[in-house]
Amino acid sequence: MKNAHLINALIKKLEGEIAVAEANVSVYLQNPAGIGEHSDIVESIETEIGKMAEAQDKIEACQRVLSNV
Repeated sequence: MKNAHLINALIKKLEGEIAVAEANVSVYLQNPAGIGEHSDIVESIETEIGKMAEAQDKIEACQRVLSNV
C-alpha cells in the first residue's frame, strides 16, 4: 500500500533522530569537559534520552498503524 511508504519513511526519520541522540550521549560520556556550553551534563544526557524515548514511542505507534493497514 502507498501509505505504508509514508509510515516507513517516518520510521526511518525517527530512527535517525535516535541515532543522533545516541551519538550526543556518547560524546557527553566520553568527553564531558569538552562540552563547554553544557554546564549540567546529566541534564543534557536526560534531554537526549528523552528524545530517544519519544522517537521510540512514535516508532511503536507507526508499527501499530502498519499492522492495521
